[in-house]
Amino acid sequence: MVEPWEPILTGVLIVLMIGTMALGRFGADIIMMGALLVLLLTGVLEPQEAIDGFANQAVITVAMLYIVATAMRETGAMARITAIVLGRPKSERSAQMKLAIPVAMMSAFVNNTPIVAMFLPTLSTVARRCSFSPSKLYMPLSFASILGGVCTLIGTSTNVVVAKLLSDEHIVGPSGEELGFSMFTLAKVGLPIAIVGILYILFFGRKLLPDRVTPIQDAETHDEGYHAALRVEPNSPIVGKSVEDADLRDLPGLFLARIERENTTLVAVSPQVIINARDVLVFVGQIDSVVDLQQIKGLVPSTLPSSDDSIDESEDPHYRPNLTISEAVVANNSSLVGLTIKESGIRTRYGAVVVAVRRQGQRLTGKLGDIRLRAGDTLLLEAPPGFGDRFMSSGDFYLVNERITPAALRHERAWVALAVLAMLITILSFGVLDPMTGSMLAAGLMVLTRCCTGPQARRGVDIQILVVIGAAFGIGAAMTKTGLAADIAHTITQAVSTMGPWGLLASIYVLTSIFTATMTNNAAAVLMFPIALAVAAEQQLNPMPFVVAITVAASCEFSTPIGYQTNLMVMGPGGYRWSDYTRFGLPLSILCGIVCVILAPWMFGGF
Repeated sequence: MVEPWEPILTGVLIVLMIGTMALGRFGADIIMMGALLVLLLTGVLEPQEAIDGFANQAVITVAMLYIVATAMRETGAMARITAIVLGRPKSERSAQMKLAIPVAMMSAFVNNTPIVAMFLPTLSTVARRCSFSPSKLYMPLSFASILGGVCTLIGTSTNVVVAKLLSDEHIVGPSGEELGFSMFTLAKVGLPIAIVGILYILFFGRKLLPDRVTPIQDAETHDEGYHAALRVEPNSPIVGKSVEDADLRDLPGLFLARIERENTTLVAVSPQVIINARDVLVFVGQIDSVVDLQQIKGLVPSTLPSSDDSIDESEDPHYRPNLTISEAVVANNSSLVGLTIKESGIRTRYGAVVVAVRRQGQRLTGKLGDIRLRAGDTLLLEAPPGFGDRFMSSGDFYLVNERITPAALRHERAWVALAVLAMLITILSFGVLDPMTGSMLAAGLMVLTRCCTGPQARRGVDIQILVVIGAAFGIGAAMTKTGLAADIAHTITQAVSTMGPWGLLASIYVLTSIFTATMTNNAAAVLMFPIALAVAAEQQLNPMPFVVAITVAASCEFSTPIGYQTNLMVMGPGGYRWSDYTRFGLPLSILCGIVCVILAPWMFGGF
């Protein structure tokens, strides 16, 4: 029997969970596992009920699809398509068209995270060659990948999760058939949304996207560029020289913001200031200029131990042969979120040293090691070659760029990977195997045919996402068990009853979008699923349009960088601020919602 306090506790817990996620101080997986623990300790959920989500077929299916996507990346199969479709665009609009359409098509069948990661360095080159800002391309890249993902069952992990939730309910539709998602069920709504969304990008991208082409000016305002802190070692030739004599005054694309000296900070640094040993020089500027600073003898990242510190001589931190510079964006589920650079242990965990940090739209103050990391921060890391190949799939980073290309791709197996993907699409399209079995078969073939190795396959699986999905199932079960979902559904019904079924469907879509904007898309879909079913049941309506609405709304969230992980991936490289997503993405979110609310009842059974 459900106690009266249980739905109240569950509701309060969900509000606190969403609020904590919105702050971005901790990873979504940690927050949701904490919420699940509270539900266990208070007896709202039994242990088996809490862990059932981790054994759900959707979790396994998503994990296997990550391996398929890893193989597509490691063989260069998608890179071949990229080179063909992009070509040499002659204008911004031409580049956006050549980008958006193929990206949407690819992301319908391959997880969009590796697609975006693959395109990022290519777009930088295209923009530079065609003399326009890459900020005109990065956000369209993310948005196009999201739009393509809502077209098929395997387009995003959210689709897989909702499909499994629906199949577990065994709901019979108006015609007597059991409701469920096949490979192209969502295309009835997803394809029109993708077409409308791409047209929006092409027509409004030039006007609404920012044009960040003056990084030097941005650096001088302290609002953009990398925040780099380099310590002057006693053996440096610039010790005893003035800032001007040391050639640190007029560096291209770089601005000397301040000097940290023992317990004193020198700001508005004069050209005549003499540089002392152990001074920490804080610069703001472009990546290439920061990299150039690394070549000056005796300038080392401030996060390295001092040469005076007592350290193991066999592990001299100043001996840095063959190191490369990598840009890495802190993932929204990263275990580093909320920790200072000093606390994060990046050097011991990854063998990398933080040289600089970039945080859009904010002036960073204080020592580099004391900066508390947030999701979306871009780190400039000094690391051994292959850092990206080893740690891109760690879950802590979205790798953006590595100065030296990692190990050669398995190009000779590209056609094998494409053939396995085509097999998976065929199997799921004709219902030969269930999604979990089909994806396991495809992932196994990718490893057996050496399209990716076993270690690459393991690294390719995003554990944080799987934990979020598993925990969300448990929290969703608590909402249903305590009657909270029914209570919320009744409240929604009462509030918009005068608007009829269309108003109910629109309210469900909007509420899902709000959840997605403040937490993760998978968690939003799982938590909204029982509410959507309860609304449909209370009004005796076909639940399929409501299920489709939460599926689309959980993916088509463009108004914030945290609404979808690919939005966060492009934030640093594109130099975007939060307001850029609101200005360009919010109209697109509203447009997708309108199309979905209009088409879902028509395509899946009207009201």
